[in-house]
Amino acid sequence: MSFNPTSDLSGKNILITGASKGIGAQCALTFAELNTNLILVARESRELDTIEGKIKAMGQRVKKVTCDITDKKSFDEKIASINEVDILINNAGTNAPGPLLNASEYDFDRVMNINVRAAFFVSQSIVKKMIQQNISGSIINISSQMGHVGAANRTIYCASKHAIEGLTKAMAVELANYGIRVNSVAPTFVETPMTKPFLRDKKFRDEVIKKIPLGKIANPSDIMGAIIFLSSDAAKMITGSCIKVDGGWTAV
Repeated sequence: MSFNPTSDLSGKNILITGASKGIGAQCALTFAELNTNLILVARESRELDTIEGKIKAMGQRVKKVTCDITDKKSFDEKIASINEVDILINNAGTNAPGPLLNASEYDFDRVMNINVRAAFFVSQSIVKKMIQQNISGSIINISSQMGHVGAANRTIYCASKHAIEGLTKAMAVELANYGIRVNSVAPTFVETPMTKPFLRDKKFRDEVIKKIPLGKIANPSDIMGAIIFLSSDAAKMITGSCIKVDGGWTAV
């Protein structure tokens, strides 16, 4: 049997959470270039409108879903008319950096609700649709290098991303019988609206770069290769795994 390393995703239906900015927005534009049908989910309508407009200008099909994914009932209602999803990108996320001793219940709950709870229940809802439509789909959880290491002032975020790595493995095992693959992608620091306030601090930025053997901060486009690969048939025997796009951070 000849080897055909195809990443052809033409006609696939892709649902992306947190699609209005950063990695999510780049995912949307990259998948649009691959002739896919996009379902973009985010809370902020204006930014989502901008991404939607760019995709329509490319001649691709796109559906905008404006909702808070931490509200399961609202999310389920908004996607009720969507029957087929081939690929789910659980990208929505947030952070609340600060010392353990200063962490508030509000920040803990906010980060866990978005980073873990929402990913869990969005996956549950989409998996039901995949099973109903007999779709051997792919789920990609956007994790972080912080899901594999620890870091000062990142206790809540690290806890949430370690949880995502565990969730990825458990889902992969449970859903394998349905032909649904579940993997994660763990980036290093990426230039996004979420990281901009931290990376604006030159001292912090320099410290981050020193920890990355490749010596640079990632851009959202740097993460796309891993996401496209895991979405495609080129990765059809890969499930329960993580691709670390961290410039070598976790290798040290």
